[in-house]
Amino acid sequence: MADAVSQQAQVRLRSAYLQALEAVRIGRLQSAEQQLREIQRTNPGEINSLHLLGVTLLAQGRGPDALEVLESVVAAAPDFLHARVDLARAYRQDGRLEAARALLRQVVQEKPSVESAWLAYGDVLVDLEKFADAGFAFEQARRLDPHRARIEQATAALTAGDFRSAEGIFREVLKSDASHIGALTGLAAAALHASNTRDAERLLTHARRRSAHHPLIHRAWGHTMLAAGRLSEAEQTFREVLRLEPDNPQNWAALGSVYIRLLRQEDALAAYEQAARLNPAQAAFRLAVGHVNKTLGRRAQCEDAYRQCLRLAPTFAEAYWGLADLKNYTFSDVELTAMRELLGTARSTDAAQLHFAIARALEQRENYPEAFHHYAEGNALRRQSAPFSIEHFEAKSARVMALFEPEFFRLRALAGHPDPAPIFIVGLPRSGSTLVEQILASHSQVEGTMELPNILAMVRELDHREANRDGYPESLRALSNEALTDLGRRFIADTRALRTDRPHFIDKMPNNFSHVGLIHAILPNAKIIDVRRHPMDACFSTFKQYFAEGQTFSYDLVDLARYYRAYLALMDHWDRVLPGRVMHLQYEQLIAEPQSTVQRLLEYCELPFEAATLQFHANRRPVRTASAEQVRQPLYTSGVGYWKRFAPQLRPLQESLGECLDRFSSYG
Repeated sequence: MADAVSQQAQVRLRSAYLQALEAVRIGRLQSAEQQLREIQRTNPGEINSLHLLGVTLLAQGRGPDALEVLESVVAAAPDFLHARVDLARAYRQDGRLEAARALLRQVVQEKPSVESAWLAYGDVLVDLEKFADAGFAFEQARRLDPHRARIEQATAALTAGDFRSAEGIFREVLKSDASHIGALTGLAAAALHASNTRDAERLLTHARRRSAHHPLIHRAWGHTMLAAGRLSEAEQTFREVLRLEPDNPQNWAALGSVYIRLLRQEDALAAYEQAARLNPAQAAFRLAVGHVNKTLGRRAQCEDAYRQCLRLAPTFAEAYWGLADLKNYTFSDVELTAMRELLGTARSTDAAQLHFAIARALEQRENYPEAFHHYAEGNALRRQSAPFSIEHFEAKSARVMALFEPEFFRLRALAGHPDPAPIFIVGLPRSGSTLVEQILASHSQVEGTMELPNILAMVRELDHREANRDGYPESLRALSNEALTDLGRRFIADTRALRTDRPHFIDKMPNNFSHVGLIHAILPNAKIIDVRRHPMDACFSTFKQYFAEGQTFSYDLVDLARYYRAYLALMDHWDRVLPGRVMHLQYEQLIAEPQSTVQRLLEYCELPFEAATLQFHANRRPVRTASAEQVRQPLYTSGVGYWKRFAPQLRPLQESLGECLDRFSSYG
């Protein structure tokens, strides 16, 4: 009878412990603590629940309480290795680094197969700035990972773009180990691919509870901060990774990408060159060097870097497109033949870039029909890899116009951050926005900070407030005046790292034309300039451009026409509900009448005239867009009406644009 009672007690104890363990696993730490204290009340000194109580207190940041509990566990069971590891973690949290190191060194010497000990040891060694030893510890933990083969399989799927398979494997691993670093960082990478920085940050915050300094977590965190626009944090994170892995070229390349966004082009160039030195066979690093030299206006170095890419990898299609994107680079017959030969064996992405580059070479030779054929083929391939629904965009635009009515703004008249520093340049790509930015950035009071992702990131966040991830713009209704003001204040704060002490700065993200209402609501004193170009020239110039990402509407002529019409409808709407708020600047008028147009532009921005704005081509500031080469030369008229060289091929575009062309009859 006594045995039966004892057995039932053990069953109850086991059940209560498992409930507490599950509560810890899902993050319900207070509930777990309550359950574990109840176990201790009925079973004083029960070692497993006492250990889990210490772990739970540590996870809550209650270091002194955790230390007391874990020290009692180790005193009662000195051979309890996992308890010793967690005690060392508590020592580390308490700042007792040498005590933590000594304890963990004992554990890994006694039993070198304990993965968690190596992870904790790595963290302590980083704190002690023993970076080489820390790297060894983290590598030992990776080798001992029981899920290593599955994680490598999922990582390979992730690299190949098979996100569904990768996510499935990562989630399977998390079922047996809820804080597995590889699985959590893998899911974070998948979340970033879906532009969901909030989920990525949540997953990585969980992973950081397992290890504070693991390089895999640091890298993932750095990329998440970069995607979220938190650039100072991204820089700091990649700098920390480089202390652990100074010879990893990917870390230098990642740091280079942060410096690009921070507009520190010289630092970016140095980082990419270091990556190229560490892995001289990797053509992509040399390509990045070429891109940065292009932004800096160093044409010879840029071309040399692209040619080095082709010497390293003769089939590297992106290098050919890099040369083509210089706009006035003349391909030799040998280069044109090489590109044609590559087309037969190129994969889809490479083939698209080759088609665009070949088209540019043929266009230079005035072979317009064949050039258009290659533009059309390249766009068709891009459309397959980056599908776009014009119907969805039109419906979204209609929802935006339905929400942002005069009553919306009347009720929020007191909302928004009052800072007048931002100048937004909106419109369609290839419509002259980079030229207008270059003109304004030549003024002593204006910082040219180029295309900023911050507004689009806010829109994504507002979208993700709904389960279907399509909550914008309706989700704005729930925001108070204070919340809208906070968004404006956040925009100013998040862009601070990109600016000097000039009183104004530019956000040249063209797609912000959809979000003029949001911009006005959060930054009511910002300037907004809509740069327009004749629809035929604007759409065809966009059709000719290979965009590395975004602008997926540009791969079909009919989609382009409908997109342009939707853009005009939105801009007409903003003029109706926010009269006088947006300045419209016609590209062709700027070309024909530069002095009066620039004067009007400066007056709208409340800036005094400066002669440097008419000598914008002498400004050697870095320029990152496709128009980098063009804005470094005086105004030219050859782009006006250029579409007419392709008039027969562009009939579908002309017909789809329809009557909206009448609005631009004097500019065509």
